[in-house]
Amino acid sequence: MNFLKPHIAKNKVPASKVDSTYKRLRLQVFIGIFIGYAGYYLVRNNFSLAIPGLTLQGFTKGQLGLAFSAVSLAYGISKFVMGTVSDHSNARIFLPLGLILASIINLALGLIPALTSSITVMFIVLFILGWVQGMGWPAGGRVLVHWFSINERGSKTSVWNIAHNIGVALMAPIATAGIALVGSYFAFTGIKSYNGAFLLPAIFAIITAILAYLAIRDTPESQGLPPIEEYRNDYPNKSHKLIEKELSTKDILFKYVLNNKWVWIISIANVFVYLVRYGVENWAPVYLTEVQHITLSSSGWSYFWYEMAGIPGTLIAGWISDKVFKGRRGPAGFFFMLVVTVFVYIYMHATNMFMINFSLIMIGFWIYGPVMLIGLQALDLVPKKAAGTSSGLTGLFGYLFGSVAANAILGWTVDKFGWQAGFYIILISCILAAVLFACTWKVRGQEENAV
Repeated sequence: MNFLKPHIAKNKVPASKVDSTYKRLRLQVFIGIFIGYAGYYLVRNNFSLAIPGLTLQGFTKGQLGLAFSAVSLAYGISKFVMGTVSDHSNARIFLPLGLILASIINLALGLIPALTSSITVMFIVLFILGWVQGMGWPAGGRVLVHWFSINERGSKTSVWNIAHNIGVALMAPIATAGIALVGSYFAFTGIKSYNGAFLLPAIFAIITAILAYLAIRDTPESQGLPPIEEYRNDYPNKSHKLIEKELSTKDILFKYVLNNKWVWIISIANVFVYLVRYGVENWAPVYLTEVQHITLSSSGWSYFWYEMAGIPGTLIAGWISDKVFKGRRGPAGFFFMLVVTVFVYIYMHATNMFMINFSLIMIGFWIYGPVMLIGLQALDLVPKKAAGTSSGLTGLFGYLFGSVAANAILGWTVDKFGWQAGFYIILISCILAAVLFACTWKVRGQEENAV
């Protein structure tokens, strides 16, 4: 594993060239992690587009849904485990490596019929896919905290975060083009047309990984530059204390992450934020068709605008936390969750198409800000060398508890007590998330006296 070790330059950049070098490389590495993170989403959920073809092979939707759940299950665990590994690794290699591995798995799914021959095999392969997918966010977070200081990090992280929206948006047309291409020109090989959903996106993702590798640089110190805090005179604590040495796994876990009460608070907050996000997102089509008697086509557009509204909401949340609250993420998260509460209540009682769509768009606009802010706080609250582990812990809580609750608990509640009871769970989650954000109101970075 020596090839993953972080590199420190032996020669320092002359003082006269520090500013120009920093400006050039900051833009370059940001482009690198942006396209690299978008690339992960080209090869993450392709299986969903292969499901119609697989049902024709005799698999039920329930079986395929079970296999597909392996991606989220593995991703939630991997985000924490691989986040810890990323804290000891060169992000220039680590981020593209995960993307290359995810692409190879997709190529295998497309080219090896045995991998889609049984639910058990599909579950195992998709679990591995979800695991390597967990290498993307922590590595990108490592780059962000090393190249961007705390009072600008909100804006930069919010822009970087929308890379996943772009990746998701591009995946569908590339995958469908792959299906058409295989069906039209490669049917003679025995490859099923739905295998194109894996093949063409994987090729694009490999190209993206190469471009990301060429652009990304691990840390300023690896390029002979001073730390970003020194360069911008913007420190995460009043003592101006920096930790630039690589930390042991024991120190990362037990000194800076698991012993940090603020990390635990936002990790628990993430459970409720994810419950609200996926509670509305995953159940919107069912609720709209079953209760509001809206056609599936119309509910699909409502779902689309819910997702798209999250892009400007994320950007505004990052800007507000930087410019209005000067690097404090708690106040922005608190206000955003209060507004989400209002629109969930409106959505719950809406009776016409305009109010239903308007409330869904507003929920999408306001909920994605807190989703991003928790990941950002996880980066802020610990030394840069522990950023991957910290963000991984919040992701673990969000995916394993928040998304599970959104699917399992909400589904059971609606079955037993009706939709109104389900909405009350979402409303209570909104309020609890807001309260937990408020607990971090005064926290900025790693300030020793934050209360």
